[in-house]
Amino acid sequence: MEAAHTGEVRDVLLAGELEIRPQDGLVLAAGRALTLSVREFGLLVALVQRTGRIVSRAELYRLVWGGELRDGDRSIDVYVHKLRVKLETALPAWAFIHTHVGFGYRFTPEPSHLFHNSSTSR
Repeated sequence: MEAAHTGEVRDVLLAGELEIRPQDGLVLAAGRALTLSVREFGLLVALVQRTGRIVSRAELYRLVWGGELRDGDRSIDVYVHKLRVKLETALPAWAFIHTHVGFGYRFTPEPSHLFHNSSTSR
């Protein structure tokens, strides 16, 4: 029996052990579902779609909140922190979101320096 073709595109975004299904509102970390808020999910999708690129706080705010970032608004930073904690809790050997002070955030899956350099004394 042949499956009917509906013409629907079901994009799946892959980043290391992360699988993001934007149309389903689903994120899997090593096959396990993550619980994200709507804003965290939107932020993750926006960053993953721009993997490797530094994305400004203002651009992220426009993409996820749908408006202009006001001076002094720290919403992006708060949600990036929450998202980073959830990702690093689910996949502790990886760092996903990197801060570029004065520029914005970059999504690039990289081995965690804390995890891989644990034998190095500070």
